[in-house]
This record gives sequence, structure tokens and C-alpha cells, in this order.
Amino acid sequence: MPPYPHLFSSFDLAGIPLANRVVMAPMTRSRATRRAEGNIPTDLMAEYYGARADAGLIITEGVAPGRNGLGYPRIPGIYSDAQVAGWRKVADAVHRSGPAKIFMQLMHSGRIFHPLNLPDGGVGVAPSAIAAPGEMYTDEEGPQPHPAPHAMSEAQIHAAIDDFVSAAKNAVAAGIDGAELHGANGYLIDQFLNPITNQRTDGWGGSAEARNRFAVEVARRTADAIGAGRTGIRLSPYGAFNGLGHHDGEDAQFTQLAAELGSLGLAYIHIVDHSAMGAPEVPQSIKDAIRGAFGGTIILSGGYDAARAEADLAAGKGELVAFGRPFIANPDLVTRLAHDLPMNAPDPSTFYSAGAKGYTDYPRAPAAATA
Repeated sequence: MPPYPHLFSSFDLAGIPLANRVVMAPMTRSRATRRAEGNIPTDLMAEYYGARADAGLIITEGVAPGRNGLGYPRIPGIYSDAQVAGWRKVADAVHRSGPAKIFMQLMHSGRIFHPLNLPDGGVGVAPSAIAAPGEMYTDEEGPQPHPAPHAMSEAQIHAAIDDFVSAAKNAVAAGIDGAELHGANGYLIDQFLNPITNQRTDGWGGSAEARNRFAVEVARRTADAIGAGRTGIRLSPYGAFNGLGHHDGEDAQFTQLAAELGSLGLAYIHIVDHSAMGAPEVPQSIKDAIRGAFGGTIILSGGYDAARAEADLAAGKGELVAFGRPFIANPDLVTRLAHDLPMNAPDPSTFYSAGAKGYTDYPRAPAAATA
């Protein structure tokens, strides 16, 4: 019997067979081409993801569904033919290299942007015209303060939903197995959920139900387009990233949101918990409430090692477990977990740099160690 029988057991994800329950978490790595070159996935990215194809499920870095959602430098998109072709190389590399299935995380950055990072025709938009605190890195001028976004018109809201739907279709056309909607970490969907960033008084804000509406509509339309079993969503209750924070009624709001998403039959909810990295603790009570209301697969995340993952799977807290930074430095993470092997340490100075250093050059464990 393997040392972690639950973690290394197979799993049926809404009809998609997973070889194990190890998930590679979505992580921004900034290795796509620059804005002037079209924000296209590169051959280096295909090598990076293909090397990690022993995971049960890979969730890609955040990918811009449209021009308005591309707030960071060197972030890939999925709205042009060249980007679709680049992602096809990634999907082929993963499916050729191992048993992993791969979902694309669709991330509209909303107010987390700078004009120097937006492609031609892109506009910084958000539910309300409230600038995010802090700065955005730009390749041209270094760190710059976040500017105030434009408050979205009704037409811009529907256009953003259309972008998510088109992006999901493009991902599937590129050979990607499904889409994860990034509804966490202070990006556009999360900006609609939180009253700190959503101060609208129309049908898209002013109450918890109205603030949930954008997330539900994106999920419903995406599920209609590519299938509910190919559609997941990431949520971050109690999240404080990108200028957000806890608000009154949050537990009830996320419980209701989970119930609505469950009624759509989505493949999973991926719950963010960054407390292991110093973020506010996410109470187990809200995780349990989301799980109960959703009624489907839950992906756990947040500073896991194999022993803790095994314990939480055995306790029924979720069905899959996402690993983030360990996957950066250990392309053979699944093997290292299965054999209790030492881990390479990641180099944070290369997390968002360009090139192969700190991206595709981490060594695999010696074959003798796994004999």
C-alpha cells in the first residue's frame, strides 16, 4: 500500500478520470511573450507544464479571457488565434508526458492592472471606480501605482461574461480539458462578490444576492458552453489579497453562492486558504458550509504537505488537494511525495522573471531514489 493511500488513489472528476488526487495549483509565472508580441504561450511553457504531468490535475496559471483582463506583464491570453495555438502545444505536452488532465484558469484581473500592461484596445474595468492599493509591476517603467478603473457599464459587464465564455471555448478547442473560473484573490469575479470593491446599487450590487450575480452568470454561461463537468471555480472567502477583506454577512453570502453553483452541477469548487503564508485564517466553518451547500467536489489548498493532505482527505474535508510552490521547484513532485523524498527549495527571485532559470531547470530526483 502506498504511504498515502487516499492522496494516490484515482478519482472521477465529473466523468474526467484523474490518476491521483494531487492537483497542481494555478500559479502566475510570467513566461508568456510580452504585450507587443501578443501575450502568447511559449514553447518553454509547454516544457514546464509537460514536466509536471504526473499530477492528477494541472490548473494553469491565470489566463486573460479578453483584452480588458490582462493586467500583469507577460501573462498569457486565450482570445487570439496565436494564443490558442500556443496553448495547444501546452495541452499536447501534458497529455503526451503523463496521465494529468489540465484545466485552464480564466483570470480577468479587473482593477488589478496598469495601462502599460494592457494590450491595444484594453481598458481597466471593475464593478466600481475604486483603485486598488499598492503597485503593479510594468516591464517598461517598473512598479507603478494602480490607477482607478472604469466602473463597468451594463454593456461592459455582459461583454466580460462573453469573454469568459469565448475563452472557455477556445481553451477546449486548444485541447485543454476544462476551465477554472478565477473567482478568488481580488480579481474581477471576486471584486463583484465583495462590497469593498462593489459599491453598485443596480442589479449587480447592493445586496449579497446581487453581488453573487456576476459569478453565477459567468459560471452558468460557461457551463452551458463547454459543459458543467468541464467547469470549476476558485473562491477565497475571508481573502485579503489585492485590497479585499472580510465583510459582514460573508459566511451567508458564500454559502448561498455555493448552493447556486452546486445547482449548476459544476465540476468543483477550489477553496483558497493562504493562511500558511501569513494571510488571515479561513475558518473551517465556512469551508464546511461551502462544502455542504455545494454538494460536489472540493479542492483543498493552502500549505499542504503529503501527511496533512492525507489526513484531510481521510477526514472527508475534500476530494482533491492542490500544491503550489512545491510544484515550482519539483517537477516530479508526485514521485517525491509518494516516496517521501527530499524537496528542492524554490527560488522566489525567479517566480516572475523571464526565461528558463527557476522555471524549467529544477532537477528531478535520482532514479535510484525511487527504485
